[in-house]
Order: sequence, then C-alpha cells, then structure tokens
Amino acid sequence: MSAAQPLLLELFTEELPPKALNRLGQAFADGIAAGLQSRGLLAGGNAVTAYATPRRLAVHLSAVLPQAADTEYSEKLMPVSVGLTADGQATPALLKKLAAKGLQSVDVASLARESDGKNEQLVYRGIAKGAALQAALQTVLEETLGKLPIPKVMSYQLADGTTTVRFVRPAHGLVALHGDRVVDVTALGLRAGRSTYGHRFQSEGPIELASADAYEDRLREQGRVIASFAKRRDAIERQLRDQAARLGASLGDEADVAALLDEVCALVEYPTVYVGEFESEFLAVPQECLILTMRLNQKYFPLFDAATGKLTHRFLIVSNMELADPSNIIEGNQRVVRPRLADARFFFETDKKVPLAERVEQLGTVVYHNKLGSQLERSQRVRALARWVAQAIGADPGRADRAALLAKADLVTGMVGEFPELQGIMGAYYAEADGEAPDVVEAIRQQYRIRLEAPVTDASATAAALFLAERAETLLGIWSIGLAPTGDKDPYGLRRAALGLISAFEQLEAGGRLAGDSALTLDALLAQAAAGFATPPTPKQIDEVRAFIFERYRNQLAGQFDRAAVDAVIAVAPPLAQVPARVRAVVAFSALPEAAALAAANKRIGNILKKVEGDPGQVNEALLAEPAEKALAESVRTLRPQAEGKFAQGDFAGALSVLSQARGPVDAFFADVMVMAEDPAIRANRLALLAELHRVMNHVADLSRLAAA
Repeated sequence: MSAAQPLLLELFTEELPPKALNRLGQAFADGIAAGLQSRGLLAGGNAVTAYATPRRLAVHLSAVLPQAADTEYSEKLMPVSVGLTADGQATPALLKKLAAKGLQSVDVASLARESDGKNEQLVYRGIAKGAALQAALQTVLEETLGKLPIPKVMSYQLADGTTTVRFVRPAHGLVALHGDRVVDVTALGLRAGRSTYGHRFQSEGPIELASADAYEDRLREQGRVIASFAKRRDAIERQLRDQAARLGASLGDEADVAALLDEVCALVEYPTVYVGEFESEFLAVPQECLILTMRLNQKYFPLFDAATGKLTHRFLIVSNMELADPSNIIEGNQRVVRPRLADARFFFETDKKVPLAERVEQLGTVVYHNKLGSQLERSQRVRALARWVAQAIGADPGRADRAALLAKADLVTGMVGEFPELQGIMGAYYAEADGEAPDVVEAIRQQYRIRLEAPVTDASATAAALFLAERAETLLGIWSIGLAPTGDKDPYGLRRAALGLISAFEQLEAGGRLAGDSALTLDALLAQAAAGFATPPTPKQIDEVRAFIFERYRNQLAGQFDRAAVDAVIAVAPPLAQVPARVRAVVAFSALPEAAALAAANKRIGNILKKVEGDPGQVNEALLAEPAEKALAESVRTLRPQAEGKFAQGDFAGALSVLSQARGPVDAFFADVMVMAEDPAIRANRLALLAELHRVMNHVADLSRLAAA
C-alpha cells in the first residue's frame, strides 16, 4: 500500500459571516477529518489543522492514505439446517441468498459454520476492499458541507445561469491536494484544482500550490494571508498589547477584549494594529457610551489609563493592510469615529434636559408584553414588591420605591434608543444628574446585573430590593402567560433571573439581612409578587416557579459539591439562603462512619411510612415493650432537643453530628423489632416512633438521598 501523505482541502468564498467564521472553520475541519477517519483513510499520528479567514474554509491533514486497508468481514447467512440438505448440498433458499448478495460464485463448501448459542449458522467470510481516497473524499466533502452550522443559507446561481446553489456565501474556488497531486472532487459547482487566492488588495493573481504542505507558508509569503484563525488572533492580540503597553494603557475588561478579538479576527486576513485618537472633550460623555460606540460600531479597541482604568482619548485600529505609511488609514478611521462620538454626546446632553421622573409616564406607550401590559404597568408591580422587600430586609421602602419608579425610564431616552445595551447604565447617569440619592442611583445602575456578588450592606440594600423584586416579577409574570423555558430556549432569561434571585438571597444572608424574624422567604416573595398582577398566577404556576428556582440552584451547586448532598438538601426545599450551609453540613455528615447506615435506615423508614394512611400520631410510651424500641425512643427523646438547638443556631453540621449518635439504637431496632406487628395498637405506635425519628433525621436534609441505590 502507498504511504500516507498530507491532504489539503480549501473552499474559497466571498466574505463569510464574522460571528460564525471560527465555528464554521472548525466544523469544516472536524467533518472532513471524522469522515475520512471512519473510512479508514487516516494514518496513525495524523494531525488536523483547521484554517478559516474571511474568504476561506480549509483543513490540512498530515497523514492521509490513498486507499484504506482491506478488511476481513463475516456475515451470517442462515441456519445450517435451512441452508444445506442432509447430504450437504445448497438448498434453494441458500442459493437465492447468495445470489442476492452477489456471492453466487462462492463454493458452498467454503462457508464457515458458527454457533449463535441456539443454532449452527452458515457464515460467509470475505475481504472488503478499502475505500479509495477520491471517492471517499467526494462523499465526505458533500456530507460535511451539508452539516455546517450555517446561520443563514444563501441561494445563488452558477456561471451557467441556470444552476442554483445553496451555501452560506457564494463559493469561487476549490483546492484538493493529496501530497502534490490534485484529488478530483467537486463541490458547489466547482472542480478541485491547486490554485487559490491571497489578500484581496495586497496579493496579485492566483497562487499555485505545489503541494498540500505548501499551503500555509505560501499564503502568508505570497498571498499576505494568515490562514490560521488561532495564529491570526494571537498576532492581533500581541500587537494590541504591545501598542497598549507602549502608550502606558490597558485594553480594559478581558471578557470584552476576547469577544471583540474573535470578531475582528474574522474580518481581516493580514492584521496590522494602528493607533488612532479623538478629541479629549468627548471624554465628558459617560465612558460606557464611547466604549460601546467604538467597539460595537467601529470594532475599535478603546484604551484605558493603566493606573486609573479610565477611558483615554486613544484607541487601536485593527487594519487588514500593512503599509509603510498608514496615515491615510489612521486619519480615515478618526474621521469616521468622530461623528459617532458626536452623536453620543448629543444624545447625552439632550436626554439630560428632561428629568427621568418626567419620562415615567411615557413608559405607558412601551409594551412590555401584550399579555402583561406596558412598562409603566410593570413598574407599578415592581414598585409595590420593592417596597415590601425593602421593609423585610431593613432598607428604606421609600428609596426602593423611587428606584423602581425610575428604573425603566431610560428606555424612552435617545441614548438607549440608539444603544439598547446601555439601559440601566444611562438611567443611573441621568438619575445622578437629576440629584437622586446615591443608593437610588446605584440601584438603577445595578438592576441588570446577572447576580449580586457581595454581601448586602446599608449602601446596597436599595439595590438589592429592586434587584430581587424585578426578578420575582419577571419569573411569575412570564411563567403565568405560558412562556416557561423549554429545552435550550429561554427568550425572557428566566434561568438567569432565577440564578440572580438565588444570589440575592445568598448575599442578603451574608449581610445579616435575613434574621430569624425576617418576613422575606421565597414563598412569601412569590406570594407577594403574584398578588401584584391583575390576573394572578395560579397556585400551580407559583409552585412550578418555586420548583424551577430550586432546580436552577441544584444545577448550580452540583458543580461545586457532591450531587447526592445537593439533592438531599434541595429535596426538603429549605430557605434559599440556607442551602449552601446545609449542603456543606451534609457533605461533612457523609464522611462520618455512621452516615451510610443511617441514610439506608432513613430510606427504609421513608418507604415504610409511604404505605401508611393518615397521620401516625404520637408515641405512647406505655406501648413500648421491646428493649430495642424503648432504646430508640429514649435516643430520639435525648437527641432531638440537642439537634434542634444546633439547628436553630444555624449549626447544621452540628445537628447532623448529634443525629449520628442514633446509629446504634436504629440498627438494633431494625434487627430486633417487627414494625408491622399483628397488634394494630403496637404497630401504630411503632410507626409513630419511626415517623418522629424520620422528622428529626430529615430536618436539615433528606438523608435517604445519600443511601446507595
């Protein structure tokens, strides 16, 4: 068999959608590699390299065979008793079967015999010829193109004027090289060759590729194209950071930088970074407006002062051209950005002329949802709920009401109309300009955060009240109109709202705002929120929202703690703020030598009690006859107040540690006592004892969830 050689496959296209480019490139490479692998055409040690630029998808495989190895195979035909006569001759049934499989020339005597455990079977053993690269690659290429994660398919006609092709963008070239030989495959109306094209402006004419291995270097040197998405991204990032360091600046938030890097990398083939600047007077506009304008509209990288973190008047341009004199590129980009910044300044100055409070009534014209009314109606619901939450957590209800009143008013400002991403942020700037209280301003600014990250203090209590009220209203409102999340679809962000609500309870607890007498519980919050709707959610819907919140908490904690411990706590639906502490306590309990036996006993008790109709009642001491049941009753009587005392203090680990002392009496009870005694009174009394034990054991968590399956 011929030796393996490298394979290159490239599809040259018009400009591909930037946000999908990297994903398309990886899917193209993975599809080709997987298809050839499944057909036995990849040699050992093969390496797959994906390429993706704005105008091409390509893959290089380092070790591809011209033909797969032949393989032995066996195929059961039929039972010997059916296929052969008594004297060993083929029956008509066997002859028909062989003919159907194209094996009519096979000597019947050469057929093997194998037992399948029931019958002796006739088996044909043959050699399957390995797949040839050309035919296999044609099939694999078609399959891969058909499965690409294309965001939106285009239809276009080929040069013949009649053939219509569907693909993400029109394709103009196909390269398929195995070593130095062209593989004769076709796709999208194109026949493979060895010619590709370089940079749109800095490369001249077709580039002939002598071999598959010449691709990347030839494109870079002659075509001025860095074909690898990853290498191109690294080159951009390196230049960005070098330029920023030279200017004593930083690129800002790393997550924002990474997202913009991915997008910019998909727009250029040979990146070069230049420095631009704008007039310092624009810095009087809130920096979020300028940053969003530069990043979203122009794909520039704003520069921030390395010491203060504040926006500077400089920015970085990622150009697709490397020029000795880039002044025209820099000046052109500076001319483009100035009107954008001027627009932002105009919106800001104009919006400030009307106080936020005077804009609130305009929210009546903004539809929140046709089944839930306008944003004004929604704000009224949130206001009432925020006042209630504020009172429950020791915050100022009046400030919470004010924050909720103004929270959505920036939706009708010019700036947010132009940049919806700035809602809340601009509201805070306008509220500050209007002289609103600092905690009200901060509440407006923080309302769209995904979660609360710090313990709630007096300074942040108003923000916490608004944050919690808005998420509870969102969850119940959207759920009540039948728009609960399904599968991976969650257009109203209810999963995120649930996680935000959970974080609020955690941080309120951390800040000491949920003392034992606090009115704020999940049940109370949902009930209060439900009462604010003209058509309140049904009790069933409220229960579903509660279960949804706990399910989100389960998923969140499962990555941090043992899943069984998390399930044990979630099963008893405790106060949200106590969930992490209880889970930690259950994890500690699980490590005790008594844990497994007590968990198993708890599960057994639960199964017994499920069969009991009605309330088992109270334990009658006079009916306790067996020493083991007396000992268990005494253990429960002794341990219960100790465990409940620890529990009341929030020492959940201590409560479970106390209960671990019950192992001996529990084991003895099940070893020596017949629970389902013939005497109804004794049976009922023993069930009552088990029910009391069950309640005590499951106060912190459902310990049966720790039992082995």
